[in-house]
Amino acid sequence: MRYLSWFLFSVTFCFVACSKKKCDYKDDGLVAPATEQQAVKHYLDSLGITATLHPRGFYYKINNAGSGATPGGCSQITVGYTGQLTNGTVFDQQDSFATELSNLIDGWQIGVPLIQKSGSISLYVPPSLGYGSQAVNTANPNVSIPPYSILIFNIHLLDVQ
Repeated sequence: MRYLSWFLFSVTFCFVACSKKKCDYKDDGLVAPATEQQAVKHYLDSLGITATLHPRGFYYKINNAGSGATPGGCSQITVGYTGQLTNGTVFDQQDSFATELSNLIDGWQIGVPLIQKSGSISLYVPPSLGYGSQAVNTANPNVSIPPYSILIFNIHLLDVQ
């Protein structure tokens, strides 16, 4: 009887341990086309914003590098952020949002790991690293993200797990 109990415990433990969701993050290597990079640069230049071009084709400005943990594709992150369009329309804003980094757009997956916990960054994301040709409805019924939009995010990385 003791062996049967031990066997059932072992099988149950293995089943529970093996059934955990595994991260399936894979960097797709996507690089924004030169035309999109130029459009973002034109926007930044028109406002006198100085930002760094990432090899993948988005621009960023590290406002505070942070310290501690650096997120990877499978990291659980908690962020506060504001997302807006180039016309200044805020399409999303949250004080504390938790998710796996791999669930987010490419611009975030590549850009957020440039800072560490408690850091902040501004991302200027071309359409192909954002939502591309898709129109996106937001939580605000009066605001949607048009296709081929450049997206601006101000992100504060609150926690990394």
